[in-house]
Amino acid sequence: MKIPTAFQGLRANDYAPDPQLRDEEGASLLDESGLFDSYSRAVMGAVAKVGPSVVNIDVRQTVTDGDRSAETGGSGSGFVIARDGFILTNSHVVHGASRIEVSLSDGRRYPAQLIGDDPDTDLAVIRIDAPGLVHAELGDSSSIRVGQMAIAIGNPLGFQASVTAGVVSALGRSLRAQSGRMIENVIQTDAALNPGNSGGPLVDSRGVVIGVNTAIIRPAQGICFATAIDTAKFVAGWLIKEGRFRRASIGVGGQDVPLHRRVVNFHKLPVESGVLVVSVEKDSPAQAARLEVGDVIVGFNEHPISGIADLHKLLLGREIGVRSELTVSRHTELLRLPITPREAISNPAESAPH
Repeated sequence: MKIPTAFQGLRANDYAPDPQLRDEEGASLLDESGLFDSYSRAVMGAVAKVGPSVVNIDVRQTVTDGDRSAETGGSGSGFVIARDGFILTNSHVVHGASRIEVSLSDGRRYPAQLIGDDPDTDLAVIRIDAPGLVHAELGDSSSIRVGQMAIAIGNPLGFQASVTAGVVSALGRSLRAQSGRMIENVIQTDAALNPGNSGGPLVDSRGVVIGVNTAIIRPAQGICFATAIDTAKFVAGWLIKEGRFRRASIGVGGQDVPLHRRVVNFHKLPVESGVLVVSVEKDSPAQAARLEVGDVIVGFNEHPISGIADLHKLLLGREIGVRSELTVSRHTELLRLPITPREAISNPAESAPH
């Protein structure tokens, strides 16, 4: 069989399914491998490996309107990340659920418990009590490359265990969560996603999870997004440990702005932009630090701040209650203000201050 040009030079063993992998009827995936090209074998092998860990999630929510209440339903996808029943999915799939039920790839159904969810990264962990679970292998975001194969598995529009394949279109994208906070280091892919794919895994050609399918842009085609697996692992660890992901807040509203070149050169700043303070919350750490509307934040604890995304990355749970330092450009002065961040309260319905 002639190998397509795009795959010349690659080792066939890297893209062939494991000899032990079998389809749902028990037949070896290698029996007919001669009929398929390298691309098809890669997809088949990846699906056979990760497919048993992918689940369908049915959710029921109770909606109250005055004296009346009604139950609504929804569904999404998820995947098992530990043999003891922990499942990773999207926050928007299970947030506010009154009842969650999980269907495994072998047809078994179990009630699920919400362990924790984080609307700011659109990630959640649920748990089921079930024997014989197969968990997915989680990868490393730093190894992802633009152009590599990306395979999405989920349950779009109720069609269980659907597979789509494409490539990683771009890395390092930013996506706004329903809470208003930006999700950083998002993967863009052209592997087709539809409602119901949310929370399912995005995997590479080895069947290793590289992202959590999160969002699509309508009416665009071929522009879909997944939260990078390193972000997912970090957040999931905190959700399993504490049931929530803690963040720090200083109590300001801001926007990205460029700095005047004279200010950058005079103070020898490592950034050419910063966060313009447009509002300061009453009784907030920012007010206590005497931060003013019109100030431009350019540093936090000696780390340069070029925009809101940089500030978000640094305002993590470990900064709560810890005396820190903001570097601020005010008119022609460069000030260093002591500040003690407090814990942020996440509200999915509205954008929270930083």
